Order: sequence, then structure tokens, then C-alpha cells
Amino acid sequence: MQGKTAYIVTMESEHERLRQANRGELPWRRWGPYLSERAWGTVREDYSADGDAWSYLPFEQAPSKAFRWNEDGMAGICDDEQNLCLALSLWNGKDPILKERPFGLTSEQGNHGEDVKDYWWYLDATPTSSWLRWRYHYPQGEFPYSQLLDVNRSRTRHDPEYELLDTGIFDEDRYWIVECTWAKAGPEDMLCKITARNAGPDPATIHVLPTVWFRNTWSWTSESDKPELSLKGSRIVATHPTLGEWQLAWDHNSPALFCDNETNTAKLYNAPGPAWPKDGIADHVLKGAPTVNPEGRGTKACVHHRFDVPAGGTVETRLRFWRTGEGARPAPSAQEGDLKLYFDSVMAARKSEADAFYADLLAPDSTDDETLVARQAAAGMLWSKQFFHFDVEKWLKGDPSEPPPPPGRGEIRNGDWTHLNNRDVISMPDPWEYPWYASWDLAFHCVALAHLDAEFAKRQLILLCREWYMHPNGQLPAYEWNFGDVNPPVQAWAALRVAEIDAQARAARNEDSAIDHQFLERVFHKLLLNFTWWVNRKDSAGNNVFEGGFLGLDNIGLFDRSKPLPVPGRTEQSDGTAWMAMFCLNMLEIAMALAVTDPVYEDMATKFFEHFTYIAHAMETQGLWDDQDGFFYDVLSLDSGDKIPVRVRSMVGVVALFAVTVLEPSHLEALPSFARRMEWFIANKPDYAEHVSHICLKGSQDRLLLSVVDRPSLVKVLSRVLDRAELLSDHGVRSVSRFHLEHPFQIRIGGTEATVDYEPGESTTGLFGGNSNWRGPVWFPLNYLLIESLDRYDTYFGELLRVEHPAGSGSQASLHEVANDLSRRLVSLFLRGSDGRRPVFGPYEKLQSDPEWNDKILFHEYFHGDTGEGLGASHQTGWTGLVLDLLADRRLGGRG
Repeated sequence: MQGKTAYIVTMESEHERLRQANRGELPWRRWGPYLSERAWGTVREDYSADGDAWSYLPFEQAPSKAFRWNEDGMAGICDDEQNLCLALSLWNGKDPILKERPFGLTSEQGNHGEDVKDYWWYLDATPTSSWLRWRYHYPQGEFPYSQLLDVNRSRTRHDPEYELLDTGIFDEDRYWIVECTWAKAGPEDMLCKITARNAGPDPATIHVLPTVWFRNTWSWTSESDKPELSLKGSRIVATHPTLGEWQLAWDHNSPALFCDNETNTAKLYNAPGPAWPKDGIADHVLKGAPTVNPEGRGTKACVHHRFDVPAGGTVETRLRFWRTGEGARPAPSAQEGDLKLYFDSVMAARKSEADAFYADLLAPDSTDDETLVARQAAAGMLWSKQFFHFDVEKWLKGDPSEPPPPPGRGEIRNGDWTHLNNRDVISMPDPWEYPWYASWDLAFHCVALAHLDAEFAKRQLILLCREWYMHPNGQLPAYEWNFGDVNPPVQAWAALRVAEIDAQARAARNEDSAIDHQFLERVFHKLLLNFTWWVNRKDSAGNNVFEGGFLGLDNIGLFDRSKPLPVPGRTEQSDGTAWMAMFCLNMLEIAMALAVTDPVYEDMATKFFEHFTYIAHAMETQGLWDDQDGFFYDVLSLDSGDKIPVRVRSMVGVVALFAVTVLEPSHLEALPSFARRMEWFIANKPDYAEHVSHICLKGSQDRLLLSVVDRPSLVKVLSRVLDRAELLSDHGVRSVSRFHLEHPFQIRIGGTEATVDYEPGESTTGLFGGNSNWRGPVWFPLNYLLIESLDRYDTYFGELLRVEHPAGSGSQASLHEVANDLSRRLVSLFLRGSDGRRPVFGPYEKLQSDPEWNDKILFHEYFHGDTGEGLGASHQTGWTGLVLDLLADRRLGGRG
């Protein structure tokens, strides 16, 4: 191509690609970053007798053992059924293993549970994966695997975690800055540019091994055809019975190495096995072993680049991966000589389109730092979409070609979920620490994802309710560690919010702005089953006071709320009951929206209105509300007849504020049957109506309010929430009041003593696993719901209600102003302050001041209740990705 014009690449908006995918015209979503970052240590891969998933397939075996259910890797992509995977492996010439996957500690090895010990970031992404950027900092010295294990094991729960930065491995900047950028020239034509920069003061050598392999689907049954990778000329050709034929081309004339994605049984079990096993490439690169197939064929292959790089120097390599053969879509030819020109044209176009997509998403007055945070949050959400595969019945019975698993495994976990058969791309909380879906996490993910790809967000909420997910009894699966655990019922709320964001975004693009009634209807019918399950299973006394267990709040209670009390009795949960009140109102809102075009749903609106009043009545009359304290508490209801309030001021008592909706005059005009029944109920059921008396009082613009709390109770609860000595921090609302730092709540019951105090950082107990902490830190999901709820109250009260904010300051604010301030506090976790520091980075100076680190954001699971430092899972963009919604909402007219 020398002397010729560069390729002309058609510019196409990301919105148009999404429309093409939604209409089924082009498969833009078929390939994406659906490859997990951890397949080892998962429940799916656990065939042990004791259910110890972390030990059954540990990190040390991951390079050698073929995974049964799904694959993992770094910077990887795959098709939406994970038949064929591409990812990046590295070697610094010193490590004892290839860097094929991030390293981390198990729940037993870490002093605060499982924790990853590598540094990588998702820098950018578009919903169709037309543009993806990923970055990793790889030490040039030998990776301190043993040091990280030994030091963390020696520390107690009262000590901080020992991180990779603490080891000194990055001193003198002796590390590689590795970036991987993917761009799609077409739905089935993908380009990858890998760069490695030597950040250190001396020349260094790095091995870069782009790797392609088939997920092993053939070792478990004789019914599956085995695919093949083979070397043909200077290309690797992938042939698969359903994917067809694909080719991989590369530059630098580096050699290709081949082995098979099959377990090295000789190494792991001292038994005969394949000649070229899964770790054959690694053994060949590290030790020169004759463990790669000299015939150039197999089911796993890599291109082996070896680069000697001067101090400060950068090397790069390019790959093109595209579909060929019958059924392939035409794409420009890219021979070895003109690959760079092809790359430059495609990547420039895709970057420009990504810039335009995010410019359209964010408000014009967004600062550069806000844009950076929003874009990396979006990238994290999109990189966290993972292929999840789990057939519980097959898992329990075992595979025909494998030894039968130990009996009784179903008694350990998931034995009554044999209907569950998942094989989908799903949004995960964290691709390393939580590489499995969680039902309530997913609801929050979908709110953020709706700004990026509303159709995908809607499909996720529908998927969770499908027959191969939802239990026949109506329960939604919690997560793979125990599908039968109970998460808060937030799916109806998420469906409403996703539908709202979708309609607002389409209106902003001058498209049809109607609410998607078909989506709401599909969700509504399935959630009726789930609502019935809750009523029948979690209201054991039949008094509209609900249990539910831990409900996602891990260690917030005195005891593990998913287990029986030390004495006969039960915990009547303030949050469980409030979640059900919120569930009622969410279903009421959906029914009212559907009833506008189908009057049949008016009956359902009436049903949920009345059920809500029963629950609101119970919250006040069954002992959950303490009028003197002005707060909601759990109650230990003992078989002896004693009722013991658990007077811990925590998010448990704040959830009651989330049960709120506003009825517009137009709603009642459009639904006269519902309006008449509501008037009858208020007049004829005074015992219930008096506890929601505010529904009779018209607020701003003649609106009516449905909420668990009336105005005096709302003000009382907010006086705790907005008090800096209690729940309010500089970075959001704490999960437990700071009051309990000096005033811990203690109880002795049945010979067991339990205490809840204020712990703003990592948990100091092993309660509910000990790997997260709801006793003080700031968590995004409940803060987000509080912000949204305050805006709803403000829609009703307007300027008629102003509260002191912060409490004790003498300053008055409307509830909308309070909501905006709480939103600002959450966003500030990631933004540079006036001192140039980001609270999320905590005390780590390299993260705060080094220009190669300080604008690379990690979206943690939760945040220190006093300092804002990021804690827990470090890549949980999942619900922490709600920061994207807080920033993008300004574009749609919210958070003003």
C-alpha cells in the first residue's frame, strides 16, 4: 500500500449500530468483552464433597485445568456463547508463570476475604463493543505472589489489606504500561492494537502473547464436535461447527504456538493425558519444553512476540480477527503490508464515534473530570458483561465422560434449583471478585446500563424472570453461592426506572418517546409470581411484617439474618417490610401505566394500593417504628412473647423512606375505577387509612402522596440521616450511624452476646463471610434510592417542606436540594478535590499524584465512612456504576 491512499472507513454513529442490532439487521452485540477475569474458585467449577469452591479449583491449577463452564482471561473478547475466545497473556521473563489472568487471594487467604492483587482499568467502551480500551500495569520484577499470600495471611481483620503497591514492586517505576484497544471494522471484523511502554529507568524485555482458544465443550460429552485451530500460511484459522471459519492475522512475523485446551492430567493427577495440554504454551515459553504441537494445530494458540524495549520506549503489535468462508460479510482486505493503514483508519473512526456518543450522553456543562469519571464508569459497566453458563442439574449429576461427583452435593447448595439452566451474557457485579450475577445488583446495573443500551438493560430484567432463571415457586435466583438466598425485591423499581430513562433518551434524540408498555407488561406478569412468593414465604406470622434474611446487607445485623436466632423466634425486619411496601408501590405504578391503554390493569392497581396500606399500617403498629427515637428498627420476636427492638440506627431504618410514589391528578382522571375504589377504601377502612392519611392531603399542583412515612416521621428520620454525627458523611450516607462508635448496641440472648458498632472501613468480624462491611461504609445502591426518594417527596411537598441540612447547621433546604447535595457527595468520591486528590484513592500517594495512575479510576464496592477511600471489590463498577446515572441524569433534566 505504499504510496496509496489510506482506507476510507464509513463513519457510523453508535446509536445507529444499536438500532441495527435491535432490529436484528447486523449482529453488533455478538462479540464483546464477555470473557470473565476469574473462572477458578467458582461454584460452577466446584465438584467437591464439601462445597469449598475456592479450594477445589484454586488459582495454581487454573493454567493447567480445563474449565467446565466458562473461560477467563485479560482484556479478552468472545462470542455471545463463548465458543471462541481471544485474550492477552504476558511474561516479563522473571515470573514463574505466564500472566494469563489477574491474581488474587481466596476468602481464606485474605484478611478481609477474597481480594484481587493486580492493577488494571477499563478506560473506554461502547455498547456494541465497536470501541474498547483496557490498561494494565505489569511489574518488571518477579510478581510477589508468595509475599502477598504470606503477609495477608499474617494480618488480622483489624489490619488493612496488604496490596500490590505495598510490596514496593512498582518502586522506580519498574513496570510495563500495557494497553489493549479493540475496534470493530464490522460486526464480525475486529482489530486489536496492543502497546507496551517501559515505564522504568532501564531497558527491559517483555513477551506479548495474544491468545485465541475454544472453550472446551468436547471433553464432557461424546455428542459435541471438536473445533480446530490451525496454521495456514501466516494466519491462524479457526473452524467451528456453528461459528464457521475465522482468521487471525498479525504483524512482526512472530511465530504461532499451538496446544489443546484440555487438562494436563499428568501434571495435576499423575495420569495419562493429552500430548499438548492447556499449559503447553506456558511451559514452552517459560522453560523451552517440547509441549506445543509442531504440526501447528490444536484448540488453543498464541502469537509469541518478544520485545526488547529501551527505558521509556514503547512497542506495539496489531491483530485482525475476522470471519471468512461461507456466510461471511464482506470486509476490506488487510494484507500484512497495509494492516497499519487499515488499523489507523478504523480506529480513528471508532474513537471519533465513541467521543460523539458520550458527548450526547453527558450534559454540555460537564467538566473534563466529570466526563472522565462518567466514561470510565460506563466502560466498567460494559466490560463487566460476561458470558455466564450454569446448568445446575448437569452440575449435580456430573458429566458422562467424567467420574461421578460425590453424593449429597445438592444438600450443600442449590439442590432445589435443578430447573436453572443459564447460558447468557449477563451484567456481573465485578468480573473478578463476583463473576456471577446477583439479582438485586443486576437491577441497579440496569439503571446505569439504560443510559448506554436501553434494550440490553430491558432484556436483562426480563431474562432474570424467565423460566430457566426464576424458580417455579416464583423466587428469583440470588447468586450462585446460594440461589435460594433472598435479595431485596427491587426489579419492579428498576423496570420503571429503565423504562423512564429509555423514553427520556429517545425524546432527547427526537425519536418516539412513548414508554415501552410491552417491556413493562412482560416484567409485571413475572413479578406477580415473585410478589406472591414473598407474601407466602416471608410473612411467617401473616401480619404483613416480613423477614427475608440478610437481604443484601451482609453483616448489618446483630446476627447473621439468614440463620436462625440463638433462641426460638424470628427477626421481624424493618427493611424487609419496607422493601415489600416499596414493591407494592412499584407494581402499582406499573399497573397504572399499563391501565391507561388496557383497563384490565386497573384492578391490579387497586390490589397493590390496598396491599401497600396494610404493610404501611403494620410498620407503624407492629413495633418497627420508634416514635421517641424517630427511627425504624428490626425487632427480635421471640417465641416467649418478648419483642426486643434492635436499636441500631442504620440503613435498615432508612429503607422505609424508599416506599413512596406521587399520584398526579391526571393519573386519577385517566383511571376512574381505581380512583373510586381508593376513595371507598379510605372512607371504609379508617384503621388503615389513618396510617397513610397524607394521601388525602393534596400537595404541590394537587398531587397526592403514597408513602410509609407521614411528614412528621419523614422529618424525624431525616434529622438522623442528615446529621454529620450520625449517618451523613462528606461522601454520602453511611450504612450505620457514627453515633455507635461510642455507643455500640449490645445484647445478650440465649447465652450469645452480640454487638453492632460503627466500623467505617473493612469489617472486623467474619459475619456473613467478612469480605464486605455494612456497619459504617457508604454504599451506592441505597444512597441512590434515598436520593431518588427525596426527589419524589419534593415533587409532592415542593417548598412546603424544608429541612435543616446538615442537621445542626441552621441552613434550610428543600428535599430536592438535599437530594442534589447527596448526589454531589457521592460523585465527589471520584473527582479531584481542591487539593488535587481523589477520596477513592485513599492514602496511596502513587494513585494520587503519579500522572500514569491518578486519572485511572477504580469503582469500588463500598467506601470508607469517614474518608471515602474505596474498599471491598475494586472493580465493582456494577452498582457503583450508578455514578454514571447521577452524571448523565443532568442531560435528561434531572439533578438540576
